[in-house]
Amino acid sequence: VPADRLSRLLDWALRAAASLAIAALVLALARPFVGAQRVEKVARGAHIVLTLDRSLSMDQTFAGRNPRGGDASKSETARRLLSAFIDEREHDLFGVVAFSTRPMAVVPLSDDRVAARAAVEAAATPGLAFTNVAEGLFMALSYFSERRASASRAIVLISDGAAEIDFRSAERLRAQFAAYDASLYWIFLRTAGSPGLFDKPKDARNDNAKAMPERYLHKFFQTLQVPYTPYEADNPAALAQAIADIDRLETQPLVYSERIPRWDLSGWAYGAAAVLLLVGVFAKAAERRLAV
Repeated sequence: VPADRLSRLLDWALRAAASLAIAALVLALARPFVGAQRVEKVARGAHIVLTLDRSLSMDQTFAGRNPRGGDASKSETARRLLSAFIDEREHDLFGVVAFSTRPMAVVPLSDDRVAARAAVEAAATPGLAFTNVAEGLFMALSYFSERRASASRAIVLISDGAAEIDFRSAERLRAQFAAYDASLYWIFLRTAGSPGLFDKPKDARNDNAKAMPERYLHKFFQTLQVPYTPYEADNPAALAQAIADIDRLETQPLVYSERIPRWDLSGWAYGAAAVLLLVGVFAKAAERRLAV
């Protein structure tokens, strides 16, 4: 059969396809990828440190007794509502601090919601007897020292009690709250029959920090010169309402960086090699021997 231009072009095309298929396979075996990157984005949210009281009384119900039957403890109710709160706030950075006798840094400020939820879950385990609020707040404030002020900052204190704060600790707290410009939300889980944040004693002799530590801690927080919002929750519904209010209030512009993981390109190379090899297979299957 005389040579013709179409046949020559088809021959070169098949040779080129075979060469490109080999090159694509070699490239795929080299596992090419686009490196991980960080992209800066702007959303609405905040840097929030959940500061959880792990004193022994948190393991009781709002009625002041050990859970029985279908009752849930205060810590269990807080855990369930805070987990939902974390899930709903897509662009926030969350940190978790737990405290009783001493504070414990559980999770640093990050966008890792799995870690934040796990930390809140762990806070439902049995705690200790004492409530050292000042040390818990110091550790919560220290989280902000590691990050630039790219969003509103908030500390959410969840506690069913308080303790007297000495003068030196009070002055340090005032200075640090002012330096970091952090809002404070106190959700006081009030046990039935116990004094509240806004109650005044009937006997003036009991109007002091030792007899009514919650009332005097509330009065101290009012002197911090930063936004402070107290909530008094004496049942699960009131706690849910307090968390919903915080969710609505903390919606300032937030600058954050999102990590884009590296992108493996070997799949594309294998796909290109497969298509090129199929061209050769079809071409081979289309061959016919001519009878002379």
